[in-house]
Amino acid sequence: MTDQQGSTDTTSWYEQELATERGYVAKLYERLDGLRDEKQEQLKRIQAQGLQGSFQNQSERDSFASLYQDRINQLNAVDDRLVFGRLDTEDDVRRHIGRIGLSDDERARLLVDWRAPEAAPFYQATAAKSQGVARRRHIMMTGRDVESFEDDVLNTGDASEASQTLLSAVSAPRTGLMGDIVATIQREQDEIIRDEMRGVLVVQGGPGTGKTAVALHRAAYLLYTHRERLAKNGVLLVGPSEAFMNYIDQVLPSLGETGVVMSSVGNLYPGIEAAPELDRSAAEIKGRSLMTEVLANAVSLRQRSIPETTWVHVDGVDLRVRPIQIRRAIGHARTSERPHNQAREVFVDHMVRTLYDQLRDIVSPKREDGLVNKADRSYLRQEIRQSRDVRRLLNMCWKPLTPTGVVSELLSQPKYLVDAAPMLTTTEILTLLRQPGTPFTEADIPLVDETAELVGELVGDTTEAEQSLSQRNVDTAEAALDNMYYALEDIGVDGVVTAEMLAAAQEPETTWASVADRAKADRTWTYGHVIVDEAQELTYMQWRMLFRRSPLRSFTIVGDLAQASWADASTDWASVLQPFAGQNWRLSELTVNYRTPERITDVATRVATQAGRPVTTPTALRQGDYDPELIRATDEDHHEILLQAVQLQLERQPGGLIGVIVTAEQYVDAYQQLESAYPKRVWTGVGRRRQRDIALVTPQQAKGLEYDAVIISEPQNVVAAANGSVGDLYVAMTRATQSLTMITTASDEDLPAGLNDI
Repeated sequence: MTDQQGSTDTTSWYEQELATERGYVAKLYERLDGLRDEKQEQLKRIQAQGLQGSFQNQSERDSFASLYQDRINQLNAVDDRLVFGRLDTEDDVRRHIGRIGLSDDERARLLVDWRAPEAAPFYQATAAKSQGVARRRHIMMTGRDVESFEDDVLNTGDASEASQTLLSAVSAPRTGLMGDIVATIQREQDEIIRDEMRGVLVVQGGPGTGKTAVALHRAAYLLYTHRERLAKNGVLLVGPSEAFMNYIDQVLPSLGETGVVMSSVGNLYPGIEAAPELDRSAAEIKGRSLMTEVLANAVSLRQRSIPETTWVHVDGVDLRVRPIQIRRAIGHARTSERPHNQAREVFVDHMVRTLYDQLRDIVSPKREDGLVNKADRSYLRQEIRQSRDVRRLLNMCWKPLTPTGVVSELLSQPKYLVDAAPMLTTTEILTLLRQPGTPFTEADIPLVDETAELVGELVGDTTEAEQSLSQRNVDTAEAALDNMYYALEDIGVDGVVTAEMLAAAQEPETTWASVADRAKADRTWTYGHVIVDEAQELTYMQWRMLFRRSPLRSFTIVGDLAQASWADASTDWASVLQPFAGQNWRLSELTVNYRTPERITDVATRVATQAGRPVTTPTALRQGDYDPELIRATDEDHHEILLQAVQLQLERQPGGLIGVIVTAEQYVDAYQQLESAYPKRVWTGVGRRRQRDIALVTPQQAKGLEYDAVIISEPQNVVAAANGSVGDLYVAMTRATQSLTMITTASDEDLPAGLNDI
């Protein structure tokens, strides 16, 4: 056979295989459409029933409606590039791998969910350890169309570790939104994704190693593998900022999961959308462990006696209240060790008994024979409780508190803060003080959460009858679940609904809500698993808030200590986690940089290590086409040089996204300059990106994000704004997937060490 004939035969074989794949994928989409139509029809029938029947019937209807809608949402979310791989085993079994699992009407498997054990070899098999795989096929799709495929033939011993599929994915232009890596997960990433759920898993990885992608895919994997447990308690995924959460927003739905609670640290407390904390010094103080003592003092200061004896008027009688009586009642309440609002009931009961004894003796004195008058005087207790004077006095001594009220007053009333924080210096006190009514910041949220633990819920008026009705509803819901079991199993969502969820739906004024929706609204909700991204940024108080949400200590923590913004950031995870997990945690490391080219990582690593940062140096997958640039400018021509740099990168990276990184102080001026030169092309991360191809961000906003090209204005200012820490500069430099440009007006001696050598 001639070379030409061999080439022709190969082409013919490829076209035949491509046609086969297109035909099979078309059948999969036909099945997907059929399932979607079926669920939509079932939803219509449920909704057409309207409000009728018993509370149990209504709750079953609402729960089915929600489940059908969730299933429809899932099927819609995986429509794009449903299939991405195929495994051919050595014993001639063929499995297509996709975003979800699909079966035909006879339950024969058509598509294997990427999280299933049978799909693991797609990510883990190598030429050296083929795991019974003869061929691994990467199927490239656009929407519903199969464009091409690429095969790794593993039983020949010469499969490449870095496939063309992977190289194409990491080199593709950025869109401003994170995409999933489900088709290109690598072996070390897959091992972390499939690690067991128990305990605290720390994933340490340098820039570009796919930490965030691993965290998101791990969330989807755990929900698939531990559905029964996690469906009841949910999974919480926490990121550093709202910009970051918007960036990753579509990844989990594309993996077939819509039930994960995703929140930035600043929005974790229900009902509060926190503003960024612009004062780094204030944020550092608020993050210290001593704030637990400050807040405890702040609550305790709202439990106070009276300076001198006073009188209260009860139903025409004046009663004397002495300071010693108040102090005894306060001491009695404190020994109960209940939160402030619950302990207040102990305080009030004690004082009512004290006043009752006094009032009883006045209105019903002892008889002449010395015996006690046994007439029923129980109504006197109610008279005491309803007395305006008594209520005013008891509120003055032990007022009901709200967490937000305590923190707001603490940070805006100088004397209150001084009394609660004697361990702080005058400078630190002044740093924390602010005007009354100032919106809560991200650094305030852990303080509000901690205070919520100290004060507890406001005591309600739930009666025994209401509690009994609630329990009956739960019992009824358990019976309803038994009836629904097989129907739930048929649609693939058994275990998602709990008796408590159905019981809530039976209440006349209650709307059925998913686990995720209920968890978001409940500060005391405890999750089955918590995933924390960019974990190196968290303070002691933030860690304390997060560990409160998982008493079982089931965590996946991903981060890179070298990227921490704080000048005195920890250099090891042991010191970070010891107060919360002790020694009960394990470490996995990611060693390959898929995002940032070697030419850029070498410079960024040099800057970090010369500043004393403990840098994990992953192996870069690509060398890159462009060396990093440091452009010298003057105050007069800085603006023009910045615009020239932007224009160059727009020409270099057509269709890509250019990240311009400036400090908060430079932001407004930079925005005006860029918007003037490139109208309607500057994206600040707010709203939809549309056709905007220039992203203007601060170093903090850039954490976890990535751009085709990065331009950093005044790198020395980035370090100065972080109080001398190079962490933010290191982060900014490693956001680039193709090229890096830095513009400076500083002299050599004012530049961070390592930049002069560029």
